[in-house]
Amino acid sequence: MSKFTRIAIANRGEVAVRIIKACDELGIETVLLHSEADIQSRAYRMATKTMCIGPASTAESYLNIEANINGALASGAQAIHPGFGFLSENADFAEAVVKAGLVFIGPSAASIRALGDKVHCKDLAKKAGLPLVPGYEGENQAVAHLSEEAAKIGYPVLVKAAAGGGGRGMKLIRTAAEAKEQIESAQREAQSAFGSPKVFLEKYLDHAKHIEFQVFGDSTGQVLHFFDRECSIQRRHQKIIEEATSPSLTDDLRRKMGEAAVAIATAGKYKGAGTVEFLLQDGEFYLLEVNTRLQVEHPVTEEVLGIDLVKMQILTAQGEYVHDPKLIRVPKGHSIECRIYAEDPYLGGVPSTGLLGKTMWPEGPGRRFEFGFDAGDTITPYYDPMIAKVIVRDESRPRAIQKMIRVLKDSVVFGVRTNIPYLIEILGHKEFVMGTMTTRFIETHFSEPLVSPPLMEQENQVLQGALAKLRTSRDHRETSASPWDGYWRGV
Repeated sequence: MSKFTRIAIANRGEVAVRIIKACDELGIETVLLHSEADIQSRAYRMATKTMCIGPASTAESYLNIEANINGALASGAQAIHPGFGFLSENADFAEAVVKAGLVFIGPSAASIRALGDKVHCKDLAKKAGLPLVPGYEGENQAVAHLSEEAAKIGYPVLVKAAAGGGGRGMKLIRTAAEAKEQIESAQREAQSAFGSPKVFLEKYLDHAKHIEFQVFGDSTGQVLHFFDRECSIQRRHQKIIEEATSPSLTDDLRRKMGEAAVAIATAGKYKGAGTVEFLLQDGEFYLLEVNTRLQVEHPVTEEVLGIDLVKMQILTAQGEYVHDPKLIRVPKGHSIECRIYAEDPYLGGVPSTGLLGKTMWPEGPGRRFEFGFDAGDTITPYYDPMIAKVIVRDESRPRAIQKMIRVLKDSVVFGVRTNIPYLIEILGHKEFVMGTMTTRFIETHFSEPLVSPPLMEQENQVLQGALAKLRTSRDHRETSASPWDGYWRGV
């Protein structure tokens, strides 16, 4: 296979920037396939070429298979990188890309169907003898039938989208009374996010840890794992903080889980970067799902192993990358990633949109920043509110935690609210510091919004001055000839 000279990116935000940087290092031109809402984004400014494929609506742009392929063909690209989310785990998209004469930078459509579809993946896992969480993965998608199956499993039960992950299309059913509502909600969300309303049911483990293994299949089809990540800090099934490697695994458990991850990926004839996710509870692990794409949290693995997963993806798609049997990779140090969301932590995470002001990311040794927006860009309500990822690496986990807290405190983001104060509180919590947190950590310790800190003396002086000016303006309006006098002047 000849080398790529131009790659189309069917995604947006920080992952599009990440792919552009990898392509730049390989001397490959890039084409950003973007929506109207993402004109003049950071990726838009960085790409070699841009191609608008539709309006802000994801159904008409980032989830539109035909629009993405037509855009790639019109731009002269030889391949499409789907990033993560959107169409990255859509087998029909991968198949259509190949039929159009392009290369899909990711696993084959057959592998996505076998592993990316959560129901098919569980069937494959059963044949491979992997431990599974009790659940229902049948074809009968009638709400009444799913409700009956949930009752058989025993509450609480998770209903999850079969065609994708990332917390989309996932709902927790605690009682029979809410089963119908939660199932229908999950089906609607799954349809919107992944183009398929199919769901499956899974017993909810109430004190589990979320552990995942990075797998990679090379050009020959040989699969290896690049160790583990801990992703137990989640809110509404959406990861917030990830780290590599997990503080929860013994050497023996790490070996067994790694072998299971490689076994399921090998059974699915996997090529490229993928992630096998497990739940760990009371010393026992269960296969959760396989994500047939790059993960948001892939940088922590790169940091402790000294690899570049995106470049490896591209080289593998060109038929070049092959695992070196002489190279034995051992994780060094510890890495933590925090997702920076545009939201108000003092209002329970309400999205904060608008014009992004001045931003400053405090650079230094062992610090990495991946962001999709610069000052002057608009944070819109159309997509996921994540605006950046902050990644640190240090010699040990305690030092990595200490470094992350310092970096977050020194980071500056004006114009929108962010979850930085929320992240700092989590990082300093005793359970997180000890590494004993479970997937219920947020629910248990951070179910309520943060309490706004008291104003500093200088801030209070500014506030009092503003209030005094407001009162003066009000008095002026009340004594003016016209009740509207001054209003139109913006007083």
